[in-house]
Amino acid sequence: MIRVLLADDETMIRAGVRAILATDPGIEVVAEAGDGHEAVELAREHRPDVVLLDIRMPRLDGLVAAEELRATVPGAAVVMLTTFSEDAYIARALGSGVSGFLLKSGDPRELIAGIRAVAGGGAALSPTVARRVIDTLGGERFTRAAEARSRLEPLTGREREVVALLCAGLSNQEIADRMYVVEGTVKAHVSAVLGRLGLRNRVQLAVLAYEAGLVPDA
Repeated sequence: MIRVLLADDETMIRAGVRAILATDPGIEVVAEAGDGHEAVELAREHRPDVVLLDIRMPRLDGLVAAEELRATVPGAAVVMLTTFSEDAYIARALGSGVSGFLLKSGDPRELIAGIRAVAGGGAALSPTVARRVIDTLGGERFTRAAEARSRLEPLTGREREVVALLCAGLSNQEIADRMYVVEGTVKAHVSAVLGRLGLRNRVQLAVLAYEAGLVPDA
C-alpha cells in the first residue's frame, strides 16, 4: 500500500485528487493538509511514502515545505501539483529535490502513474510540464537541445535506456523488469548518471533528457 499525504489549500481540489487516488486499491490517502506548515507537521506524524504538495499555499508555500520535508522526512517522495500559471515556481523547485511535477488539470491516470513511479524510486514529470520547464529556462531551443545532447553523449547505451525508461514514468522495479536486471542495478545506473552529469535529482535528469530529445515529446 502506498501511503499519500495530500496538501492543497482548496478543499475541492483535495476532494477531487482524493477521489482519483481512491480508484487505485494500492494507494491510500492517510492525511490532508490545507497549508504547507500543516503538511510538514502531518508528514512527521504519519510518515507517508509520497507527499502531494500544491506549489502556492498559505503560511508556508510548497517550495519551502518541500525543503523542510526533505530535511525532516527524507523517506517521503515529494510531488508538486502545479498549474500553467506557475512556470517560475517550477523552475525554482527544480533544485529542491522533489521527485516530480504534475498538472492539476492533467489526466487522472497520469496522477496515479506518477504516484506509483515516485513511490518506487522513479520520477514523475509529465511531457506538458517538461516542455514548459524547458521554455521557462530560457535560451534558444535548438542551442539548448544541442547542449543537452552533448552532455548526454558520454552515457553508455544501457545508461541511456535507463534514463529513457525513468523519464517515461517507470519505477526502479519496473525498469529492472523491463531490462531483465535487479533493482539495485537500476539504482546504481541512475546514481552514476547523476554524478557524471552533475545533477542533483531525477527530475533534473528528466528535463535534460527531454531537452536532448531522448524522450519523445508527447
